[in-house]
Amino acid sequence: MTERTIAAISTAQGEGGIGIIRISGSDAIAVADRVFVAVSEKPLSTLKGYRASYGKIVSDNQVIDEAVAVLYRAPHSYTGEDVVELCCHGGLYVTRQVLRAVIDEGASLAEPGEFTKRAFINGKMDLCEAQSVMDIISAQSRQAARAAVSVRQGALSAKINTMKAKLLTLAAHLSAWADFPEEDIPEVENSAVLSDLQYCENTLIKLLEDYEKGKAVTKGVDTVIAGKPNVGKSTLMNLLSGFEKSIVTEIPGTTRDVVEESVIVGDVTLRLSDTAGIRETDNEVEKIGVLRAKEKLNSSALVLAVFDGSREFDEEDRLLADSLDGVPTVAIVNKTDLEMKFDTSYLNGKAGKIVFISAKEGDGKDELEKAVTELLGTKDFNPSEGILSTERQREATQKALNSVRDAVNTLTFGFSLDAVTVCVEDAIENLLSLTGENLSETVVNEVFHNFCLGK
Repeated sequence: MTERTIAAISTAQGEGGIGIIRISGSDAIAVADRVFVAVSEKPLSTLKGYRASYGKIVSDNQVIDEAVAVLYRAPHSYTGEDVVELCCHGGLYVTRQVLRAVIDEGASLAEPGEFTKRAFINGKMDLCEAQSVMDIISAQSRQAARAAVSVRQGALSAKINTMKAKLLTLAAHLSAWADFPEEDIPEVENSAVLSDLQYCENTLIKLLEDYEKGKAVTKGVDTVIAGKPNVGKSTLMNLLSGFEKSIVTEIPGTTRDVVEESVIVGDVTLRLSDTAGIRETDNEVEKIGVLRAKEKLNSSALVLAVFDGSREFDEEDRLLADSLDGVPTVAIVNKTDLEMKFDTSYLNGKAGKIVFISAKEGDGKDELEKAVTELLGTKDFNPSEGILSTERQREATQKALNSVRDAVNTLTFGFSLDAVTVCVEDAIENLLSLTGENLSETVVNEVFHNFCLGK
């Protein structure tokens, strides 16, 4: 067990029905007993694990609040250590006073992510599962939450462990065959080696392919609403966000700067930017807005290009369409509530999807959601399969794939089995880094540094 006993507020900082102060470490129960007085007069140290006791929090002979103390004994706790959770009334003042009392009695303030870090160190979860804890907390959609819960339950770790087991067995067989030729060791068959390597290669490829889809679901997609003035960009922004985020008028150029909002579209989080209408203008303020709109357009991961369906396709529409090459784009022909005059033929090949809507009336929203999910590849995304969620995980997976491919090529081109073994061992090292089995303390600290306090 770690010597330092830590404590932190584990619930959100603000008013609420309940606030929880978590204490973990070898002295957790003793520290809690110094601030918690049970109605039953039984100290927490006399209770078995998974027991709750009602009483009050006392500091300097003053009652701070009523509370319920929940006791978890090692190793059957979140961190694998003795843990006490003091559940008091929610609110900034009360929870902070309880935490201060706990610290005054010998606990240390926990660092960000330290509870989960201890769970990792004590073998309660691997690094993939630990990362999923923050992904669960930060999930903004149903699919994002399901994906994170699946990883927390071991879906990603199971894939990694299966590959790791195959490669470890393979490496052991190759080494034994090379080092002990006089022993009765089964001959290494290239076909069997290749089969295991190709299984790992296909699994790693699938993980990397799903990474971008998963990132769109879990982290969100930088999305720009672009178009010439008065085509309905701000009305679309308001439709997707569910309230009047952008000012809507009949005056062209009303939006002078970038207006931003995160919205959920078909289980995908879009970090929307409603930009100024792209056109030539003599207004200096509007020019700045147009410039920022073009910069956003060039750096976005998805563009919702809006066109006015009640007007004929013109030169400004053509300029916008030409700027969409290479950028995933849904072309939105707006104002279907009016007589349609817009010819979409020039947009074919320029935009990945074309949809018709009336942002004003709310018609066509479902078709837009379908187009976005199809274009981003998230339509058939299965959150239960276990996905990568961080750039560190993606990098380790890519390195493992490179090593496996090197092993395949080495075997195919007839190099020695020693060379194959080196490649296989490199792949194993990268898979171990995914689950945190061979990471330095510095890297582990960096992973948990971005966690929230109290978790």
